[in-house]
Amino acid sequence: MNDVIVRCRGLHRSFESGTERLEILKSVDLELKKGERASITGPSGCGKSTLLSILGGLDRPSGGFVQVGGQDISIADEHSLSGFRARYIGFVFQFHYLLKDFTALENAMLPAFMVGGDRKAAEDKARTLLEAVGLGDRLNHIPVKLSGGERQRVAIARALVNDPELILADEPTGNLDEASSLVVEDLLFAMVERCGSTLLLVTHDQHLAGRAGRRFILSEGRIKEA
Repeated sequence: MNDVIVRCRGLHRSFESGTERLEILKSVDLELKKGERASITGPSGCGKSTLLSILGGLDRPSGGFVQVGGQDISIADEHSLSGFRARYIGFVFQFHYLLKDFTALENAMLPAFMVGGDRKAAEDKARTLLEAVGLGDRLNHIPVKLSGGERQRVAIARALVNDPELILADEPTGNLDEASSLVVEDLLFAMVERCGSTLLLVTHDQHLAGRAGRRFILSEGRIKEA
């Protein structure tokens, strides 16, 4: 039991639209153990990003429960959930969401400040991670001075700066050209392996999905292992 990082049972998510109820997720069961790498594919609009948001504590389920690291995040209050996310979960999105006036180093350091980390320690860790993803000579560049692939590499370093147990990646290469995509996916898997984190990624890219040890397909609100 202690090696289970993600567990959800009977997970539902619906949205009200006027007098209609839109069922996005229907009784989803999922379990991931420490160190696993898993991918979720499925048609556009099937709820992949919604599921990832719920697992990351960014959205709430309409029913069922979600445990991450043994904590039921579906009932946690927002204050405790915010702190838990910062310590336990790293996020990599399709769009990097870097702060435009912050350097690569400052952006990568940011999650460490959210948990009250020491500035010097946060800076050293962020620098080490940026060097590991090949950006040692771009530490003081702001995002506009970086290529799309370089920005996503900063986002990977930022996601790992707090040594999270779980990395959630939503279309991490979806906004990149083919060459940059290959570089970023290689780095993502290498860095997750290096840090010993569990990885769950959502993607339309079948090649990227195939690199994960476990593959899931989400369709019509239900998930199954491929």
